[in-house]
Amino acid sequence: MLNTIYRLKSPRHFEIAINDIPLDASKTIVRPTYLSICHADQRYYQGKRAEAVLNEKLPMALIHEGIGKVINDPTGTYKVGQTVVMIPNMPVETSAVRAENYLRSSKFRGSSIDGFMQEYICAHPDRFIEISESIDPHVAAFTEIVSVSYHAIMRFLQISHCERENIGIWGDGNLGYITALLIRHIMPKTKLYILGIDSAKLSDFTFADEVFLVNSIPSTISIDHAFECVGGMASSSAINQIIDHIKPEGTISILGVSEEPVPINTRMVLEKGLRIFGSSRSGRADYLGLSELYNSNPNILNYLNTLVGLVMPVRSIKDATAAFETDINKMQGKTIMKWEI
Repeated sequence: MLNTIYRLKSPRHFEIAINDIPLDASKTIVRPTYLSICHADQRYYQGKRAEAVLNEKLPMALIHEGIGKVINDPTGTYKVGQTVVMIPNMPVETSAVRAENYLRSSKFRGSSIDGFMQEYICAHPDRFIEISESIDPHVAAFTEIVSVSYHAIMRFLQISHCERENIGIWGDGNLGYITALLIRHIMPKTKLYILGIDSAKLSDFTFADEVFLVNSIPSTISIDHAFECVGGMASSSAINQIIDHIKPEGTISILGVSEEPVPINTRMVLEKGLRIFGSSRSGRADYLGLSELYNSNPNILNYLNTLVGLVMPVRSIKDATAAFETDINKMQGKTIMKWEI
């Protein structure tokens, strides 16, 4: 079965490749329908990764957030025409200790193997999760990033101590919004403090208890735990602010991605006995848990709908390029490609 792949050959330049998908009775074939552009995709598209990384990974199809419709499933797991979320993590082994997203042998679409910018996606049925047709496909398209926040929160609940009167979230972007929203529903009694740099974005956190600009945090603010959702070089100042305001033996969850090492105040980490842990990506268990959370708290989807920024039909490489270029200059929200190639 012939498959068309739309790969990034070099920064800002896509090309078409054709491969043959062998029909396999153990695998499901899905046609992507809605794809969401992530900051990681943009780093590749704009050539903001190290030259050695680009030389190693390109050409490669981008996108690791998306949904599609089943067109063939000899395993009988899904019905033809059923809408599914596509899971980008591709494990080749299991571990009783390490989650699938932390196994060094695992592949990840749009990073170590071709992403979802393809005509068809062929994978084992456990690399897909069925999703209700009632969920807005534009919201469903970025389920992956929501599952990353869910994964980090589940790890936080295992690692942190039980005193959780209040939690601070540094970062007023998409990741900060999603993480705060899930915490609000998973830990409804916990007070949420959001700290960011844009007062307009902070005003969108209507479910939070208080919001603060990072350059005017009251000295009296003291938090039990914190989530860093900033990334880049700015994550250094965010983490150090957290260290200043967190109570002894609190837990700091780091989610922001930085290309370069960032300095933090390790002296106060030691003095306060802090726990710092990082989270990256997610696995099938997180998608299943998130699906249950959606079912029990459907209002979450209404809040997530506010993150839908642009929806752009993509029928050609020119359209895909336009979507990425437009996404660079958007003010906020997620850019969704309606994949019609």
